[in-house]
Amino acid sequence: MTVFTIEDVRKTFTNGEVTEEILKGVNLSLKEGEVTALVGASGSGKSTLLTIAAGLQPASDGQILFEGTNLTEMNAEQVRKVRANKFGFVFQFAHLVPFLTVEEQLMLMLDVAGTKMKKSEQKKEIDEILSLVDMSHRKKAYPSSLSGGEKQRIAIARAIIHKPKVLFADEPTASLDSKRSKDVMALIRELTKTLNITTLLVTHDEEMLAYADRIIKMSDGQVA
Repeated sequence: MTVFTIEDVRKTFTNGEVTEEILKGVNLSLKEGEVTALVGASGSGKSTLLTIAAGLQPASDGQILFEGTNLTEMNAEQVRKVRANKFGFVFQFAHLVPFLTVEEQLMLMLDVAGTKMKKSEQKKEIDEILSLVDMSHRKKAYPSSLSGGEKQRIAIARAIIHKPKVLFADEPTASLDSKRSKDVMALIRELTKTLNITTLLVTHDEEMLAYADRIIKMSDGQVA
């Protein structure tokens, strides 16, 4: 089932008298339970497309349809609520809060998403997610004691703790070695299937494409 549709999306930036078109009418549909990978050279527009789809910056033209709703017609607060409740994010670096334990990181995300769970329900949900990412034994740990791979696993747990419909992953393995990269991508794929998430992945690492269901190549602001 198609969950997310990008229709004729364009993005231009103006610097003084110079206008540069970064995206030139991109069309793309994302399906439930699939990992779709965006690949292309630096400057091809893949990260710009991801951030626009995720509501982190506006498109200059075109439409973003999520579950039949046009995000481009929403105001900033409405888009923020969709991001908090329906989207999950994983980036190159984990960006964990240094003074919070793993459990507290996930509890904070549940609060931000407005899940309105009781503390006992939150703890149960956290235990289940940590089990899924094989990090139950690190629940009370602080980020400073985690390895790079462990930090990314916690970042993934944080991204899915509120049961998002869409997971946006922008170069999630770029800071990891080959083995940890494969472990993280295998985990993202497994969770996409297990939780029936729609995942949009940006990567420059061709080895990671083995974990994608669909590969979309971008060149010069367009789908190649």
